[in-house]
Amino acid sequence: MKKKIIRPSAKEDIAITKAALSDPDSPPLTDKEWDEIKHRAIRGRGRPLGSGTKEQITLRIDKDTLDFYKSKGEGWQTFINQILGEVKRESKTISTIEKRINKGVLMASKLKATA
Repeated sequence: MKKKIIRPSAKEDIAITKAALSDPDSPPLTDKEWDEIKHRAIRGRGRPLGSGTKEQITLRIDKDTLDFYKSKGEGWQTFINQILGEVKRESKTISTIEKRINKGVLMASKLKATA
């Protein structure tokens, strides 16, 4: 059985609106106040939208390595993604990354620059 939505009549709607506007504990928002909170109040159902380009995967990482990144707290997965992205931007190809790992200099140039 389909549920029927009961809508107030125009007269009832006016009475409800009048009562709501006269409530001293809940004054209506100004246009400026609404503009400030609108982005938090109006959104679709479900999880917030991400970049739209991420893909969920399963990855096995050594426990001590995972604990190291998790110690950052909230945002640790995003942080790992940023690090991997930086390595990709710096190296351009997988073979370059492999060569640098084998030489032990994957992140050395960045560490020297910040020291």
